[in-house]
Amino acid sequence: MPSPTFETLLYDVEDGIATITLNRPERMNAFTARMMKDLIEVFDVTDADDDVKVVIVTGAGRAFCAGADLGGGGATFDRTSPQALEREEGKVGDIYRDGGGRCTLRMYESLKPIIAAVNGAAVGVGVTMQLPMDIRLASTDAKFGFVFARRGINPEAASSWFLPRLVGMQTALEWCYTGRVFGAQEALDRGLVRSLHAPEDLLPAARALAREIADNSAPVSIALTRQLLWRMAGADHPMEAHKADSRAIQARGAAADAKEGVTSFLEKRTPVYPDKVSTDLPDIWPQWGEHPFS
Repeated sequence: MPSPTFETLLYDVEDGIATITLNRPERMNAFTARMMKDLIEVFDVTDADDDVKVVIVTGAGRAFCAGADLGGGGATFDRTSPQALEREEGKVGDIYRDGGGRCTLRMYESLKPIIAAVNGAAVGVGVTMQLPMDIRLASTDAKFGFVFARRGINPEAASSWFLPRLVGMQTALEWCYTGRVFGAQEALDRGLVRSLHAPEDLLPAARALAREIADNSAPVSIALTRQLLWRMAGADHPMEAHKADSRAIQARGAAADAKEGVTSFLEKRTPVYPDKVSTDLPDIWPQWGEHPFS
């Protein structure tokens, strides 16, 4: 089937790896309401496609994402301005839901692992959108900034939940209080990114990591693992993890994937996992419903 097309993104799937490229290079891939909608829709596509095993997100040109598009001037963040009309569908009561948060919550729900290949500037929502991605690799040319306080606003995209869990409260507060832009080495030293790469080596490194996941791991197991680790980050007691683990291992232990995983190991061959995320993902959280916005 032909790849879907998006106004602000490029999308490609090759050998089980989907690559999403933020594609407004003339605006340094600045975030808009249309990009928000495209990102939500593209993760619907990757979740539904059993041929997609891993997702890579990167940017076109010299930036990953330079933050919100400031073309609206001082009214950029004013939800009563005419440009807010594009966000009407996300309005609940008298509150406009934050577009970055709608994206990061969709990424949080992803059934496929997400790797960020941060090729350049990533500030504002350009960095907070990365936080629910699972692994971040960065170019040595990348720069980061939680610049909200310097623009008279506050952190968004649910980053007050994600960021301290990734880098610790002290670092999260420092970066958000100062709003300064910092380089790739500091991002590595303080745990925001996993590794640094020369610009020409960044995408090959991301693809090599994606290849290792896609070639060796059962997709249904990956989907469960991703949700177990992310959801348990907010659990109030390890018993919640034990309950979910127990349901998951009971379901997976009886599945065809487990038989294939053991047999292929014993036969010293590459596994061919038969189960599909679209049809064989067990529900291990019967008591958990969707969290409403109110």
